[in-house]
Amino acid sequence: MAFNVKKRGKVTYYYVGEHPTLSSLVTEEQPDGDLKIYFAGLTGGYSAKNVLGLDEVVTMDPHREIPLVFACWEKWLQDAGICGSLRDVDFLEIHAFGCQPKTPNPLVDPLGYAAEQDRLRKAYAEAYSGYFRDRLPENGVPARFTVHLLDVPDKAASYEFYGTALYQKALKKQE
Repeated sequence: MAFNVKKRGKVTYYYVGEHPTLSSLVTEEQPDGDLKIYFAGLTGGYSAKNVLGLDEVVTMDPHREIPLVFACWEKWLQDAGICGSLRDVDFLEIHAFGCQPKTPNPLVDPLGYAAEQDRLRKAYAEAYSGYFRDRLPENGVPARFTVHLLDVPDKAASYEFYGTALYQKALKKQE
């Protein structure tokens, strides 16, 4: 994907389209040349399908959705020409918005609904911590804020994430 790029002082916006609703990435140049990176919120459902060109929409499966969110962010870093891997950035914070289960209906099956809430929260905790443990073991673990909502615009997703990271150019030079 080719981003449109708008630079304004020490801030650079990476977006798609003529009149975007939001930027996929926004970077803020630090005094030492490092880049603070703001990643737009997205999901491992329809968002990931669109960004990564997948044939399948993953639905209510944190173990699959969470890696897809990070894969989208990595693709954006590459497409923007910032760096080649998420291993090159240090996440400072992740904000996660958890959706309520799509099924079963809480009015028809309140116990089943409660069990599905528990399943999703457990799967999310495993998938999220496992992502950093297994895929970014050299990096630190970001601060995290999680809130559970009724829903997000992506009707397939169990979670929507947005994050902030730092690309430390001095670390890249040491490698």
